[in-house]
Amino acid sequence: MRWWGWGDPNHLSALDEHILGHLRATVGVSDRPRPPVALAAVRLAPCRVHRRALDALALILPAGGVRTDHLARVLHAAGKGYPDLLRLRAGEPQLSPDAVLYPSSEDQLRSILALCERESIAVVPFGGGTSVVGGLTPLSGEHAAVAALDLTGLGQITRIDRQSLMITAQAGMRAVELERQLAPEGLTLGHFPQSFEYVSLGGCAATRSAGQASTGYGPFEDMVLGLGMITPTGNLNLAGYPASAAGPDLRELILGSEGTLGVICELELRVRHAPQQQLYEAVLFEDFPAGCQALRELAQEHTAPTVLRLSDLQETRLSMVLAGGGALKSALTGIYLGARGHRDGALAILGFAGSEVQVDVQRKRVLELVRRHGALALGGKPGRAWARQRFSGPYLRDDLLTHGVMVETFETATKWSNLARAHRNISESVRLALGHPQSPVLVLCHVSHVYETGASLYFTVITRQREGAELEQWQTLKQAAAEAMIDSGATITHHHAVGTDHARWMGDEIGQRGVDTLRALKVELDPAGIMNPGKLLP
Repeated sequence: MRWWGWGDPNHLSALDEHILGHLRATVGVSDRPRPPVALAAVRLAPCRVHRRALDALALILPAGGVRTDHLARVLHAAGKGYPDLLRLRAGEPQLSPDAVLYPSSEDQLRSILALCERESIAVVPFGGGTSVVGGLTPLSGEHAAVAALDLTGLGQITRIDRQSLMITAQAGMRAVELERQLAPEGLTLGHFPQSFEYVSLGGCAATRSAGQASTGYGPFEDMVLGLGMITPTGNLNLAGYPASAAGPDLRELILGSEGTLGVICELELRVRHAPQQQLYEAVLFEDFPAGCQALRELAQEHTAPTVLRLSDLQETRLSMVLAGGGALKSALTGIYLGARGHRDGALAILGFAGSEVQVDVQRKRVLELVRRHGALALGGKPGRAWARQRFSGPYLRDDLLTHGVMVETFETATKWSNLARAHRNISESVRLALGHPQSPVLVLCHVSHVYETGASLYFTVITRQREGAELEQWQTLKQAAAEAMIDSGATITHHHAVGTDHARWMGDEIGQRGVDTLRALKVELDPAGIMNPGKLLP
C-alpha cells in the first residue's frame, strides 16, 4: 500500500487528458500540480514508549515484531480518508503511532494487551489500513503512548467445513487472499467491497462492511456466524450456530465495534459455492426515480441480481466521460440515446452469478421487469467495463488530489418511501454548503445496496480544493452531509462505519441511552480504555 495514497505503488496514473479536461471545464483544477512530499520529509513526533516497555514487548513478539522506524510509523499513521491523505501528502500526519506491533498468535495478543494496560499504552488494531472515517487515527487518549497492532501475521484459514459451507479464518487475512484460497475448493465468500484488494476480514467485521455484491450475498455481518475477540479483561468466544435463542445475539455487539472493545482475532464465516458463470450488463432508465422504483420491485419480489447499482443523472453523465473516448464519445452516446427517447437517464449495472441456467432464468426475469419501467438495454460492454474497473476508484482520487481537486465520498441508507426525499435534500445541502462561483460542485449519487424495506445512497462530491483551507472545506462538507442525513431520516453511515468522523452524531443515531449502553460495555471489557480511543463513541 502506498504510504501517501491508495494501493499498489507501481500502479500507473488513471488520469488521462480527456478526464482532466472535463474536470477543468466543470469544477476547475489547480494551476500547479501538488504531488506528495518525499517520505523522508514526513514529520513525526519522537517515540513516547519507554525503553522498558519496548524491551518487554520484544520478549513477547518474534524478531522484528516491534518497530519504531520511520516507515512503519508512517504506514500506520492513518487510514485512507480524505483528511488522512491531505495530511500525509503534505508530510504532516495528524498523529503517528509510537510503535508498531506485529503479533502472530493469540497468546501474543493477550500478552500485548496486558502489557499495554500496565504501561498505559493505547492500542489501535490495524488490518488492511483502508478506513475512510478516521477509524485508524492513532489517538492515545489519556494514555502515555499509542501502538498500532498490525494483524498481518494472523492471516490463515484454519478450517474448511464443506458440508456446512462454513470456514474459520484468522482476522488478519485479506479478503483477496481468502478468495484466492477458496477458489480451488469451488467456494466463495462473496464479499467484494471497493477495498477488496487490501481489506482484512477483521476490519470487515469491525466496521459492518458491505460489498458490491451485497444484494446477492448479503452484507458482511450476515456472513459472520461466530467469532472470537480478545479483550483486556479476557476472551469472548461466540460459536457459530445456525441459529440460537440463547439470549441477545452478542455477535451484534462486536460487529461494528471498530476495535474499541478488543481485538477480533478469529471469524467463523458462511461461504457459498462459487458461481459457474458471472455476467454483467447495463440498462438505462429514463430518470433516477424510475430506476429506484424498478430496484424496489426487484428487491421486494426477491428477483434482484447479485450486483445491482443505479446511478443518478449526474453520476451517469460523468460515468460516460470516464468510460473512455472522452467528450466525443459522450456526445455520440447522447445523440444515439436521444434518438431512442433517452436524452439523459440513470445508468444501472446488473450483475448475475450462478449456474448457466440460473443466470439465464434470472436475467430474463430482471430484464423483463426493468423494461416495464422503461429501461433501455445497453448490452454487456458497459457492465463488463464496470466490472474491470470496480476497484480502481481510489487511484483516480489520488491523481485528482495532485491536481487540486477534492473528491470525497459518504453514504447512508433509508426507507424506500423516504429515498427520493433523502437523495434530494442531501444533494442540495452539500451543493449549498460548498458552492462557490469560482468552484462549482458536482454531487453524484448511486444506489448499490438494496433491501426489501429500503436502500443505500452513496454520494461522491467533486469540487476544486480551497487551497490553504482544504480541511475546513472538508469539515463544511461533513457537517452539511451529516445534518442533512439526520434531518432526512437517514442513517449517518451504511457501511463506512463511524470512526472519528461520525462519532459526534452517534447520539442522534442511537440516542443517549444507546451511547451510555455502549460506554458501559466498554468499561466492562476495556476498563482502562486502551482500545482504539476516540472512535465510535462521542
